[in-house]
Amino acid sequence: MKKQGPKNLPNKRNPFSFLLIIALLGAGLALFFQPEGSIFKKEDVENIPISQLLQKYRANELEKIVIDDQTITAKTIDGENVVSIRELSSNIKDLGLNDPEIETIVEIKDTASSKFWVNLLIGAAPFLLLIMFLVFLSKRAGNMGGESGPFSFGKSRAKTYDKTKHKTSFEDIAGAEEAKEEVFEIVDFLKHPKKYHKSGAKIPKGILLVGPPGTGKTLIARAIAGEASVPFFSVSGSEFVEMFVGVGASRVRDLFKTAKKNAPAIIFIDEIDAIGKQRGSGSGGGHDEREQTLNQILTEMDGFEPDASVIVLAATNRPDVLDKALLRPGRFDRRVHIDLPDMNAREKILAVHSKNKHLEKNVDLKKISSKTVGFSGADLENVMNEAAISSVKQRKKDIAQDDIDNAVEKVSLGPARKSRRINKKERNIIAHHEVGHAISGHFTKNCEPVHKISIISRGGALGVTWFLPTEDTYLNSEQKMKDEMVSLHGGRVAERLIFGQTTTGASNDLERITNIARSMIMTYGMGDEKQLGPVVFHKKSRGFSGIEIESEKEFSENTARLIDKNVQILVQEAEDTSTKILKTNLQLLKTISKDLLEKENISQKEFLAYFEKKS
Repeated sequence: MKKQGPKNLPNKRNPFSFLLIIALLGAGLALFFQPEGSIFKKEDVENIPISQLLQKYRANELEKIVIDDQTITAKTIDGENVVSIRELSSNIKDLGLNDPEIETIVEIKDTASSKFWVNLLIGAAPFLLLIMFLVFLSKRAGNMGGESGPFSFGKSRAKTYDKTKHKTSFEDIAGAEEAKEEVFEIVDFLKHPKKYHKSGAKIPKGILLVGPPGTGKTLIARAIAGEASVPFFSVSGSEFVEMFVGVGASRVRDLFKTAKKNAPAIIFIDEIDAIGKQRGSGSGGGHDEREQTLNQILTEMDGFEPDASVIVLAATNRPDVLDKALLRPGRFDRRVHIDLPDMNAREKILAVHSKNKHLEKNVDLKKISSKTVGFSGADLENVMNEAAISSVKQRKKDIAQDDIDNAVEKVSLGPARKSRRINKKERNIIAHHEVGHAISGHFTKNCEPVHKISIISRGGALGVTWFLPTEDTYLNSEQKMKDEMVSLHGGRVAERLIFGQTTTGASNDLERITNIARSMIMTYGMGDEKQLGPVVFHKKSRGFSGIEIESEKEFSENTARLIDKNVQILVQEAEDTSTKILKTNLQLLKTISKDLLEKENISQKEFLAYFEKKS
């Protein structure tokens, strides 16, 4: 199918601009080609004073004289060329070049009229250019619909959804059944308002879509636009913010004014946290432009003159920073949570993104969904796209299971860096480090099963031990977090047992261990009950940029020492457990590491086979 180009627009030329360009070109050509009044080449000219030229004239030594304004050029009888410049105030007759007894031919050129027009054009050109520029600005401001003109700062940047170009329906959304049911009521109300009015029901004025990035908030909004039979205006929260004070509030007024003219209508504000942050926190950058914009939104949604014919949709992944006045009933009456998909939802999402792809018959989407715990809808779409790209690179007709498995690893861990050269000694250390993680985690009761061990560098990691849960879980127990710390200690402990020292490769492991231990003590109240008790010591708040900022300590120095002591005890207990496990299975550690150096990858089935042989 050939791609259609842009349609031919009417060619509107301004005759005034056309004439101005012709005039300027004429002035330039006149300057370039104006006559010089010379009867010979410039390089053959000898400059002489006017008195000397007159002396030669009276001596009848000149053959011809040409007078062109101030320039007087002459040719002597001997064939020499001379030129002189007369004073501007002197008269040609006063020079005495009209003696009838002298045979010299005197020619006077009249260039005053031509120079007058040239000078007029040169003098008027700047004013004509200024007029032309002002006409251009005024026409652009009028013809561009107020979108990009110089006087359109206060105009809304909202885009109207075009169903002919983008057709999205609820069938294109999988895994968010509760969210679809919540927003489908909006579409149904707009299509059949009478059945709701009979029962006295009122449609919510605002619906806030809340969820992590990539879970499909904007996709649901597009589906509403595709299903609804009313105008749909889409705008990002950042488009209200401008360097000029008052512009954001003006754009809000213009947006709601346009929506009310086309009522009933839907307004969708994406990333509303860009303008809806809590007021009075000093996070406005030194001025109240953001607060003015937020105040205008509050007024338009539920002010002195409320309008129920305009429904506002908004999406954010940071609901904790939004102003309370924005979240109260009457403005955003309904909050729709869109969480990360569970295993069944992931399988449905994979099926949606596989519709236009050719898969082999043995591809098991359920198996893939079990490997993608914690993936969002956007991640799953990316997995299927990477699998399709991989199959094309290998010149396959259909996408195989291996292509999808490799795509899952690429999306979650990063691309394989096979070009990275690692010497034999470091490869040996990496192999024992990764196997140490796997064995330590395997012999704990609550750690997730080992899915894969690899010493192929991916992203910033030199190797990886991949633990995958068998099912979705939403709670973490105290013992599970302790077992996770044991598995994280396994790499560093294995290095010390085999090589007698540790390396910098365990820095990220230690960081994660410390964070888990501190969260257990300070956030979850899992410390020594006699010393600390079930108290939360760790509070965080979000700054203007959304980054979590630790608040000021609300406990004494003695309590801080107890916290540090409890954290150290948890970390040390996990290290001791990991050391005990690896010392008991030292020979198994060496055997698996040796095989890993040869294979580079060990699957879950191959890993479990070592323990079956041992038993």
